[in-house]
Amino acid sequence: MVYDDNDLIPISALQHYVFCPRQCALIHIEQQWVESVLTAEGRLLHERAHEGGQERRGDIRTVRGLRLRSLTLGLIGQADVVEFRYDSDSLVVVPIEYKRGTVKPDRSDEVQVCAQALCLEEMLGTTISFAEIFYGKVRRRHGFAVTADLRKKTVETIQALRRMLELQATPRAVREPKCDSCSLFRVCLPDVTGSPSDVTEYLTSWRKSV
Repeated sequence: MVYDDNDLIPISALQHYVFCPRQCALIHIEQQWVESVLTAEGRLLHERAHEGGQERRGDIRTVRGLRLRSLTLGLIGQADVVEFRYDSDSLVVVPIEYKRGTVKPDRSDEVQVCAQALCLEEMLGTTISFAEIFYGKVRRRHGFAVTADLRKKTVETIQALRRMLELQATPRAVREPKCDSCSLFRVCLPDVTGSPSDVTEYLTSWRKSV
């Protein structure tokens, strides 16, 4: 299947979906966004990563802010940095994403960068086996293989995200520890909008406190 330009979904939404489908829906369906210190730091890190255009040092050509698109997967977005590493007669293409925090256990960042790799493969007619994420909090790169399992997870995430966007359905909240640091906490209200049992427990505790 080949998607029309009007049906392309943003690559960044994949990271949101893996992290929390409800957060993703609030942003991409309900158009809700709240800037916080953490999101502002992340935005500034991305902006700095895009500065400078292209440069070449030795056997590495660095391209910043490269626009990406895949009509077969229905994706559109932008890579923070793509390095073209020339090794003898071969060319190795490495997408590099900039994030403010640290490595996440849910692999949401890796899914986002894997999607970038899939776009680059389609655009350049190449195969990408390795990618990197620069984490601002620890000031170093996290490298990872673009494996078959990661590709499968990424394609499944694309399909699930597309279904959610087509249905225009915002999932019910699931209260987790990570909710406390989410910039959309006061929009999502996970203690109130969770499962019916969660709501009952919340109202019971609230009545006892007043």
